[in-house]
Amino acid sequence: MLERLFKLSDHNTTVQTELLAGATTFLTMSYIVFVNPDILASTGMDRGACFVATCVAAAVGSVLMGLLANYPVGLAPGMGLNAFLAFTVVAGMGYTWPQALGLVFLSGCIFLLLTATGIRRWLIAGIPSSLRSSIAAGIGLFLALIGLQKAHIIVADPHTLVTLGDLHQAPPLLALGGFMLIAIMEARRIRGSILIGILAVTLAGIALGDLHYKGLVAMPPSLSPTWLKLDIPGALHADHGGLAFALLHVVLVFVLVEMFDATGTLMGVAQRAGLLADPAKRHRLGKALFADSTAILAGSLIGTSSTTAFVESAAGVQAGGRTGLTAITVGALFLCALWFGPVASLVPAYATAPALIYVAGLMLRELVDIEWNDITEAAPAAICASAMPFTYSIANGLALGFVSYVLLKLGAGRWRDVHPATALIGALFVARYALG
Repeated sequence: MLERLFKLSDHNTTVQTELLAGATTFLTMSYIVFVNPDILASTGMDRGACFVATCVAAAVGSVLMGLLANYPVGLAPGMGLNAFLAFTVVAGMGYTWPQALGLVFLSGCIFLLLTATGIRRWLIAGIPSSLRSSIAAGIGLFLALIGLQKAHIIVADPHTLVTLGDLHQAPPLLALGGFMLIAIMEARRIRGSILIGILAVTLAGIALGDLHYKGLVAMPPSLSPTWLKLDIPGALHADHGGLAFALLHVVLVFVLVEMFDATGTLMGVAQRAGLLADPAKRHRLGKALFADSTAILAGSLIGTSSTTAFVESAAGVQAGGRTGLTAITVGALFLCALWFGPVASLVPAYATAPALIYVAGLMLRELVDIEWNDITEAAPAAICASAMPFTYSIANGLALGFVSYVLLKLGAGRWRDVHPATALIGALFVARYALG
């Protein structure tokens, strides 16, 4: 049955290899079951329900990817997208978390429509590579800022805005130690290093008496506090500026980040797995795009931020994963993680902070792909990446990046370099601020 469903022999793989690859991918991305609830809980959402929603959304998305596309790619609520929902949409713009989930649902509908009509491919093809790289790097810087704040490594200062925290306290020291532990294990190619780092810092907190052990295994918390609690009418209400404000200020950013993150990850992992070289396998990319679009809708209904393909899936590919059986294994393991809720509720913010900072460092690699010798490429990329942490908004970084790119190209007399897709997105961001 597995041979018929996943065509294992066509991909030169075995059931054992696929299961091992799935376990490898799960270990590298399982940190999300601790980090995502911690971020979403800051909006007022029930932490236990967020934990369950994270696991279920990851399971649903990964199984969809395995069955529909037969790709070895794991899905889960994405880093950056959860931060945008919590710290920009809810904390910054004043939406309630049910309204924010409603906007995630709307973005998923638009994302699915763009995928089904082929517009998604057209938009991706038209966005300059320098801006794609700067978006990833900017989100990384934003995550780093959040992680440093959570660990109290940086704190507010009335004169300089931020300054170094008190390093005589346990949280910042444990967070720094956790970051170094993760980095050392990565250097030694130890799988699951991020998860091990989070658990090590948590255990250290228990040993110091800062945390109190509550058990290892228990029945999963109730999902009812977030299940089907999205509020679409409220999200589009005039109190928040109406439909145009919601679409241009929130949904547009969700769609753009989802599009760059998911599409780039899917194509990168598929390329590493050798699935794009063979025309017979390459056509499944469209089904993979459809699967990740559908997973966003599922996640918003369950009660979490946008679900996306995880770049950590490359670890499973490196371990030999080549088919959807790898993805389904990832989904099954996320369901198993539901019974470890006491561990998730015990993990403090300063234990997840090292994971945020480390993931941020990985995302900063994208800066090397920017054409720094071309000012019309470098300047928009720089302002895009730097504006995200310094304005505490992914949306502002995207807007400044796209608008400055179009204006610089026009001012330099290189308007032919501007793809219609880039010009369209820039115009939408101008309209966003004009209406705001």
